[in-house]
Amino acid sequence: MALILDGLTKTFQSFPAVNNLTCTFDTGVYGLLGVNGAGKTTLLRMLCTLLTPTAGSVTWEGQDIFTLGPAYRNLLGYLPQEFGFYPDFTVEDYLLYIACLKGLRPATAKRRTETLLRQVGLHPVRRQKMKRLSGGMKRRAGIAQAMLNDPKVLILDEPTAGLDPKERIRFRNLISELAEDRLVILSTHIVSDVEYIAGEILLLKEGTLVQQGAVQDLLAAAPTRVWTCLVPREAAHHFLTHHLVANVKTLPQGTQLRILSPTPPTPEAVPAEMTLEDLFLHHFGETGGDGLAEI
Repeated sequence: MALILDGLTKTFQSFPAVNNLTCTFDTGVYGLLGVNGAGKTTLLRMLCTLLTPTAGSVTWEGQDIFTLGPAYRNLLGYLPQEFGFYPDFTVEDYLLYIACLKGLRPATAKRRTETLLRQVGLHPVRRQKMKRLSGGMKRRAGIAQAMLNDPKVLILDEPTAGLDPKERIRFRNLISELAEDRLVILSTHIVSDVEYIAGEILLLKEGTLVQQGAVQDLLAAAPTRVWTCLVPREAAHHFLTHHLVANVKTLPQGTQLRILSPTPPTPEAVPAEMTLEDLFLHHFGETGGDGLAEI
């Protein structure tokens, strides 16, 4: 069960939103990580056959997904950043309606709706109108609609956008539960969404795949190092404007900095363990004129 991308490219006029992307997705959770505008949504829309590539191909089990058409889409579950619904539908009616659009038989639709309402924790509010749901509940309803056809490929575009930390944790746990025996591709710009649940991370920058692999492998191959150092407060601005600084902490004895650099930024700098957030900052951060790392 493999989804293979070969030289996948999408340009809008002369702008390459996705540029010559080649990779293979198999069973498990893949985290697609990049800042807003990196090309994540364009890529996912091509994987859902909603956009036609300018060049390259996407194959499922050796067959082009655009040639497969409905046969491929029947295997697909998709949660876009914004999904539509009739606000006066109850949660249960919404899922039954989507199940009908997906071609599920009435008995199957009812059974899957009941199962998923319980799985995503919405069974107690199943007769509540969609417009009354919180943001987190709406996203859970979105996951449920994507799972109605028991897809082999589940694609989630910024699924935790706008959620509070508690709901994001709940969502991550739910995705891990749903990932068994299927391919899940989760797009986000929030590192913690994928750091612990994704088997592989893909770092996408300006439409180009810059790194791919398991978290530990990516960190081990990082082309920079992380240091912590304590500097006088009056010297902090110099480091902020001349180095990529991941964290700043004011202490009574000075300013503690967490700095990304191939070499020690000060003789007293102490090596620190690199995290995925540090690697994200290395690829996507810039030292700003105001002394702050901008992402």
